[in-house]
Amino acid sequence: MITTDPLAQIVTLLQPAARFSKLVECGGTWRTHREATGEPFYCAILEGSCRINFGGVQQFDLHAGDFVLAPAMRELISSSPDAPAEIPSTLPVRISEGHFRVGCQHDPVDARMVIGHCSFAAPDAALLVSLLPEALLVRDSPRLATLIQLIGEESRQQRSAKELVLERLLEVLLIEALRCGTDTAAAPGLIRGLSDIRLAAALRALHERPEHPWTVAELASAASLSRSAFFERFSRIVGQRPMEYLLAWRMALAKQLLRTQEPAIEQIAAQVGYGSGSSFSVAFTRYAGLSPRQYMRKTAANTPEP
Repeated sequence: MITTDPLAQIVTLLQPAARFSKLVECGGTWRTHREATGEPFYCAILEGSCRINFGGVQQFDLHAGDFVLAPAMRELISSSPDAPAEIPSTLPVRISEGHFRVGCQHDPVDARMVIGHCSFAAPDAALLVSLLPEALLVRDSPRLATLIQLIGEESRQQRSAKELVLERLLEVLLIEALRCGTDTAAAPGLIRGLSDIRLAAALRALHERPEHPWTVAELASAASLSRSAFFERFSRIVGQRPMEYLLAWRMALAKQLLRTQEPAIEQIAAQVGYGSGSSFSVAFTRYAGLSPRQYMRKTAANTPEP
């Protein structure tokens, strides 16, 4: 892998692909409900405001220029800001291709938003998503607004290289949203870790040399913190203990290598920090529930013929 930027690495391994995006116009008092899909979900407010609640836990009041991203969407309730809790949910009404209306069809439009889903083609997407925050909010980013407009236009047109263009646009969108999403300060994850100057040094060192036999003490030294202070700070801000994060990243790299390289278990073991093929196989089997060779056979069987 050329880059050692943690966000770029994770988004690249996730292999984002376009699903769809739509323009939603809202009027009056309204509420909609969407079941948890586990898919990446984003919403950009073009005009007006709305309220979004993820899984009954995280709630955001969004206004024009705001962007919210959930790498794995939980149950979602969206509503007008003043909607009472008892108002029944309604389904969006299709106006035309990629254009929907929510709320009273006769009331003036007081909110417009772009809502979209994408998918992650990586077989171990859940592992990689676990390294990201559950939801993040970006406020007033013209760059994101431009990217969303481009994605919407590209997804509704039939042009050559459409899928390739959408894939690249989505990669940029995800990276831009993740590196700008510092407003969601309460959400532990990689983005919060990278915004902490001490932890960022340790995270980048870990991603740059996953094969190194890291210890908590060494990572603490990279962060210029005592061992105990580093452990507490990393666990609280990233949401995982340092060695848990290291294991998750090594396993994500191992899965990618097992899918793309010849069965050279010893070499893969060395690349992800294990002294022998047998020790790697034990760790991988414990983590993935399959041996490395079983995993290779399974992914090969699920890969369509060219």
